[in-house]
Amino acid sequence: MSFVERLPRQVTVVEVGPRDGLQNEAQPVPTELKVAFIERLADAGFPVIEVTSFVSPKAVPQLADAEEVMRRIARRPGTRYLALVPNERGLERALAAGCDAIALFTAASEAFSQANVRASIEETFERFRPVAERAQAAGLWIRGYVSTAFHCPYSGPVDPQQVLSVADRLFSLGCHEVALADTIGRATPRDVDRLLALATRAFNPGRLALHFHDTAGLALANVMVGLDHGITVFDAAAGGLGGCPFAPGAPGNLATERLLALLAGLEIETGVDREAVVAAVTELRQSVPGIGARAC
Repeated sequence: MSFVERLPRQVTVVEVGPRDGLQNEAQPVPTELKVAFIERLADAGFPVIEVTSFVSPKAVPQLADAEEVMRRIARRPGTRYLALVPNERGLERALAAGCDAIALFTAASEAFSQANVRASIEETFERFRPVAERAQAAGLWIRGYVSTAFHCPYSGPVDPQQVLSVADRLFSLGCHEVALADTIGRATPRDVDRLLALATRAFNPGRLALHFHDTAGLALANVMVGLDHGITVFDAAAGGLGGCPFAPGAPGNLATERLLALLAGLEIETGVDREAVVAAVTELRQSVPGIGARAC
């Protein structure tokens, strides 16, 4: 069977621009513009949109309006509106705002975990346990993130076995899906192949997702490796917005438009209107001059 014949016929694109993109802007984007951006992306056909994060407003002031955003968006049938939740307080805020899908985030690197959330990996799981229990009791869909799944900005290459261990613990907590993140955009196709050769044997590939930054310009090449391993869920940010404020050298998520163009060229269905995504980004940039200036 040829490479093209092995490819999936359909892929889910998770749009992370409203959260992972806008959190990296120097100035907060007005709430009404965030809401309009999210609604235009939903109209474009995304099945999942990561809209905000219920972290401390002091830590990420760009997302201090999380409750208001979640309450004001017009929910489109068939779209899952995802929000990051770091702890029980964050879950309480998310539930009060009407969230029905949350994401838990930890790391495969101890150094990054300390820099990102000022806690060890073990401590993050101690925080997650009551959150996951309450979320499951409330019927929420749960996603897990493994940051620095390939390289850490502080400690270098990450052992794939450590990534598998963290992912397994997230599944054990009740996560329906786990995203493996190239947080600083240093992963090469060889790195991705090495990790996925192990991960797709340890877990159902249908429950894994990949989150690539395009810092080194290899994100689409890495997507191709993911497709070859049977991965069918990929994160991307409209306009290539974003990065991580706690990861030096990590600007620029994989641009959704570029991912959609690749998948269309491979005749893989996504259900997302690429031109509508471009229009949503154009409108946002016209409303907020200079937005995305850090993106690659």
